Amino acid sequence: MKKSSDKVTSDKVAKEASEVLKDKKASKKMKSVAGSALSQAKSKKNK
Repeated sequence: MKKSSDKVTSDKVAKEASEVLKDKKASKKMKSVAGSALSQAKSKKNK
């Protein structure tokens, strides 16, 4: 059984989250969710 800490954001979602963070029109809530998604994404170093 996987622990919740074992969950990883997919590359597609991480890319979308990155775009949200770059978007000046994105709300604080959207940026918060995007940041959370990116914090759970695999880093390029870990691939």
